[in-house]
Amino acid sequence: MSSPSALSSPPELTQQEQAYQAQVQRDLPRNFLANLAHGMLGLTGFKLMHAPTFVPAYIFLLSGSKVAVGLALGAQFIGMAMSSIWSATLIEHREQVMKVVYSVGWMMRLQIFCLALSTFFFSGHTALVLACVFLALFGFFGGMQGVAFNFLMSKVIPTNQRGRLIGLRNFLGGLIAAGVAYVGGEYLVGSNAFGNGYGSTFMLAFILTSIGISALTFVREPKSLTVRKKSAGFRQRVAEIPALLKGDDDYRKFFYARALGALGTVAVPFYVLYAGQYVSLSGATLGYFSLAFLLSQTISNLLWGRIADARGYRLVFLLSMALWGGATLLLICGASLPVFVIAFCGLGAGFGGYQVASSNFVLEFGKSHELPMLIAVSDTASHLMMALGPLLGGVIATYFGYHLIFWLALLVKTLSLIMVWKLHEPRHRMQAAHS
Repeated sequence: MSSPSALSSPPELTQQEQAYQAQVQRDLPRNFLANLAHGMLGLTGFKLMHAPTFVPAYIFLLSGSKVAVGLALGAQFIGMAMSSIWSATLIEHREQVMKVVYSVGWMMRLQIFCLALSTFFFSGHTALVLACVFLALFGFFGGMQGVAFNFLMSKVIPTNQRGRLIGLRNFLGGLIAAGVAYVGGEYLVGSNAFGNGYGSTFMLAFILTSIGISALTFVREPKSLTVRKKSAGFRQRVAEIPALLKGDDDYRKFFYARALGALGTVAVPFYVLYAGQYVSLSGATLGYFSLAFLLSQTISNLLWGRIADARGYRLVFLLSMALWGGATLLLICGASLPVFVIAFCGLGAGFGGYQVASSNFVLEFGKSHELPMLIAVSDTASHLMMALGPLLGGVIATYFGYHLIFWLALLVKTLSLIMVWKLHEPRHRMQAAHS
């Protein structure tokens, strides 16, 4: 395959593009269903791991320290930041990336399994250290999978149908996750099932994600029309990042907006701990909060997907960021279980919309052979901020209280919203290029 500097002639490339698009359309029903099945179960376990309830509560139970909660969750995102750009260098010269997606996906799930086992066989300081290690490795392989999987998505699902798939996938997967989260809180954690309720919940997450990834074996991936020549090295590609950012003003604005939005997650691990100052964090209460957060995230995904297909991810980003900020204000003002449940609904819907927009918006910038690095660069900035956020939040919570964390989160979310407001909808550029 050719490099970006030596592409096929226009007539030949047009013919290749026609054959490529024909294959995409021919395999679309199969690929749509495979991705949907993966989302229904594969993402369910990940939602349990990422929900601001079980993992923070487990780490706090082990350590009794807000800083430790930030450290453990920060370790996960440091792992993601370390691997994203490296992942791009592993796939950008490949005509097909399905094998990478599948292999890395299993390594990611293995860390959930090991975390679950560690809760049964270890306790105290040892369990805390192992949790940090496995969360860091979970993040490392998650960062790799994020780049490879999103690139695969850009190849097999057309732009104007991606929102429908993501919305439906997240809706069905979220329904399952919400139910599992409630069961996990009410029955597994609440009754300390099998000797450790948190371990039982993590093991259930592993089982669900393992079933889900099997569906990806049915994906039919077309060979890329153009790929980069194999990079001379990781350092060379890193050195090219400044030029990549300078080359597209709108992508650069998105890059900064996503990083700021990710820094807004500084408050996420502390939602449930803040509520715990006013209501008892029993297994049932954790179930209620998890159900509210995940169910609202689930239902809103149908709306976010419809908006994305019709109007683009820029609007999804703006609306979800505004909702996320409003729900944070409600949490600050809350002091009772009903208000907190409503706040968690808004937090889930807003945070869910931000995740959908931030991870899929990038797929509409640049050309196909540029996408792996465009995805990786924005992912890396996002993960670094999400690593810094919990660590910073833990220190602030310890010395200054939760309110300052929430106001800091509101500030960076507002800056992120302004940045996206100023950029042009990239889908309009794509339409102009093909007209």
